[in-house]
Amino acid sequence: MTDDETVANKALLKSAVQNNKAISKRGLQERMFTAVFSGFVYPQIWEDPEIDISAMRIDENTHIMAICSGGCNMLNYLTENPASVTTVDLNPAHVALGRLKITALKYLPDYESFFLFFGCADDPKNIENYETYIAPNLDKFTYDYWEKKIVPHGRRINMFKKNIYRFGLLGTFIGMVHRVAKLYGKDPRDILKATSMDEQREIFDRTLAPLFDKKFVKMMCNKPESLYGLGIPPAQFDDLNYSANGNMASLLKNRLERLACQFPIEDNYFAWQAFSRGYDRENRMAVPRYLKEENYETLKANADKAKVVHSTITEYLNSKTPKSLDCFVFLDAQDWMNDEQLNDLWSTVLRSANDEARVIFRTAGEDSPLTDALSDDNLSPWEYDLSLTQPRNEKDRSSIYGGFHTYTLKPRD
Repeated sequence: MTDDETVANKALLKSAVQNNKAISKRGLQERMFTAVFSGFVYPQIWEDPEIDISAMRIDENTHIMAICSGGCNMLNYLTENPASVTTVDLNPAHVALGRLKITALKYLPDYESFFLFFGCADDPKNIENYETYIAPNLDKFTYDYWEKKIVPHGRRINMFKKNIYRFGLLGTFIGMVHRVAKLYGKDPRDILKATSMDEQREIFDRTLAPLFDKKFVKMMCNKPESLYGLGIPPAQFDDLNYSANGNMASLLKNRLERLACQFPIEDNYFAWQAFSRGYDRENRMAVPRYLKEENYETLKANADKAKVVHSTITEYLNSKTPKSLDCFVFLDAQDWMNDEQLNDLWSTVLRSANDEARVIFRTAGEDSPLTDALSDDNLSPWEYDLSLTQPRNEKDRSSIYGGFHTYTLKPRD
C-alpha cells in the first residue's frame, strides 16, 4: 500500500470513529482504537450468514451491498446465486483478504486446495499454491499487501502456513483470553469434547462461567480498551455497558454462554473459532457455507459476481445509480455513527435502494439506533418489524450481538 493510500485509510477510519476532542478521555480512547483498528482485525467475519440469508430473501435478481470484514459472508451469499455481491471496507487488510478469497476461489485448482488455504490455513503447501495460482492473478493493491514483510512472519502471506485465525486483532484477542483462562486452570477447548448440549452446559458451568467471578476478569471487562480486540470502538462499548446496567462481566458471560450452550457444538463454527481457534477439519461440519464441498462448484460459477471496494459505505452508495441495490448488510457499523452520519448514510441508502429493498444490521445493544437518530424523511419510507428482531438474534450462532434488525422499503408512489 502506498503512503497516499495509508493516509487516506487513516482519514476514512478517523471520520468513522473519532467524534471527541483528543484531549478528552473519550477522545484518547477513540484515537487508541483508530490506531489498533487500522491493521488486520478480522480473519473471519462474526455475523451468522444463515440469519442474513433468511432475512434478505435472495434470488437471481438480487444485488447485494455488504461490509467486507473477513470476507466470509461475501462468499456465503454467493451460494444463493444472487446477481451480484459488492462488499466495501475502510480497512485495507479486509479489502486485501476479501480479494484474496475471490482470487483463490477462481484460480486454485480444486476444492481440497481451497479448503487447505482457508479451512486449515496453516500448511506450507498454501504458500506454494499462492505463488503458483493466486499471486499472478492479484491486483497490485492486494499483491503488495500480502507480499509486504512484517515481523514476525516475513511476508504477510506466510500467516497462511501458521494458522491465520490466530492472527489479526481478533485472533490475538482470542489467544489472550485462552491464556487468561489457563492462568486460572481452565481450558476453553474442553467444551469441544461435549457429545450433547447437556454436556456443553455442564462443561461451561464448570470451566468458563467461574472466570467471570474473578476480580481481575471483572475489572478488565469494564475497560473499553479491553474490548478493542473484538473490534468494539468506545461508542459501541457505551451501548453494551448501557445494556448491561454497568455490569459488563455479566453481559459478556451471558453472550459467551449462548455461544457455548445454545447451539450444537458439532456444527457451530463460531464456537470452534472461539474455543479452538480454527475450524473442524476432520468432519468439516463446523465450517462456513463457502468451505463446504457441496457448495464449491456453485461458488466457482459465481466468483465473478463478487467484488471488494476500498471505501466507506456512504461514499460507495453515493457512486451508485438510483434504485440499483436490493439488499444492504451493515453489520454493526451503525453503532459507530453519530446522528449526522446515520442520516447521511440513510439518505444514500434511500436513493440507491430498489423497490422493496431490505437493510439488515446488528447492534451491540438490543434497540435500533435509527428510531431516535433518523429524520422522518429518512425513516418513514421504511417498514421495521420489531417482532422479528429478538427471534432472529436468538438464532445467530455467533451470539455476540444484542439485536438483529431488518428494514424493508415500503412501496413508493
